[in-house]
Amino acid sequence: MASPSHASQHASPHASLLDLAPVVPVVVLQDASDAVPLARALVAGGLPAIEVTLRTPAAPDAIRAIAEEVPDAVVGAGTVITPGQVRESVAAGARFLVSPGWTDVLLEAMRGSGVPFLPGVSTASEVVALLERGVREMKFFPAEAAGGTAYLKSLAGPLPQARFCPTGGIGPGNAPEYLSLPNVGCVGGTWMLPTDAIAARDWGRVEALAREASGLSGLRPQV
Repeated sequence: MASPSHASQHASPHASLLDLAPVVPVVVLQDASDAVPLARALVAGGLPAIEVTLRTPAAPDAIRAIAEEVPDAVVGAGTVITPGQVRESVAAGARFLVSPGWTDVLLEAMRGSGVPFLPGVSTASEVVALLERGVREMKFFPAEAAGGTAYLKSLAGPLPQARFCPTGGIGPGNAPEYLSLPNVGCVGGTWMLPTDAIAARDWGRVEALAREASGLSGLRPQV
C-alpha cells in the first residue's frame, strides 16, 4: 500500500492495511441502507478493513454511511479505475483505495489522494513497474486465475520486497494457503457475505462468518 510520501504506508495510525486483518471483505451493495449494519457485523466479527466496490450506484453512499456511523471500521473503495472515482471515493470518506489494475494516470491520482492504495497486478512486469515507482504493497488479481499461490511463491524469490493482498477466487478452503506465504499480508474475499444472508439482512450470520475468517490471523508469517 503506497502513500504520497512513500514513508508511511498506513491505513490507520497503527498498521498497514495488509496487517489490519487477515481478510478484507469485498462488499457489493445494491442498497446503501444495508451498509451500516453490515459494517457493524463485520467489525464485530473482527474484520475492520472493509472494501466497498464501486460496482453499484449505491457504493458512494454506502462508503459515506460507514465512514460516518461506524467509527471502528476502516472503509475503503474497490474497483477504482478512474481519477474521478478516486476523488469521489475520498470525498465520500474512503480511507483506502483498491484497483483491479493500474495505469500511470490512475496511479498518480491514487498517489495524490492522500490515502493508502493497493494497485492491482497479475504479472511480474507489473510488479517490477510498481516497485520502480516506489509502490511495495499491491493487490494480486484475479488471484486464482492468474496463477494462485504457485505464482506468488515464484514471485517471492526475485521480488521479496513486494507484498500482496490476493483477491479473486479465494474462500475458506484456500485462504490458509495464501496466508501462509511470506509475501501475502491479507486476502480479499466475499465468502463471509453470502448473497442470501445480505438479502435477508441476517447480520448475525455475517458476524459469525467474519469471526471465523478473522481467526485465520494466526496463519500469517511474522514479517
